[in-house]
Amino acid sequence: MKKILVIHGPNLNLLGVRETSIYGSSSLEEINAKLEGLARVSGVELTFFQSNHEGDIVDIIGKSHRDGFSAIVINPAAYTHTSVAIRDAISAVNVPAVEVHLSNIYKREEFRHHSLIAPACVGQVSGFGVQSYVLGLSAAIALLSK
Repeated sequence: MKKILVIHGPNLNLLGVRETSIYGSSSLEEINAKLEGLARVSGVELTFFQSNHEGDIVDIIGKSHRDGFSAIVINPAAYTHTSVAIRDAISAVNVPAVEVHLSNIYKREEFRHHSLIAPACVGQVSGFGVQSYVLGLSAAIALLSK
């Protein structure tokens, strides 16, 4: 069975209570449950990881290939715009990654319009709320089918 690593970046543990006008009312647990349902019908296994710490995210990406992951779905959150380390970790491993965002980062503050992570990823989905995660996971699953 193919394994996909789903990484949630900083402050995503606060979903459902944090700025619901931007991020919606779904909790991280609800998002994970929705993804788990898609994974079950698609025959893939998911591992979820959330951290507010850049180094922890870099570490899990760095060992993703060794741990048998075939793809990564990542919402780097605020690290999208600041983390060369996460970008380099994705580039260093031979594991395709899909970047996802609940909000449309290009309709927000100017500093959010640039993703340092996107060039290291196969693609990016943003602006569709929880559906961004579903679309991102669907894309990762499709990559594994090739």
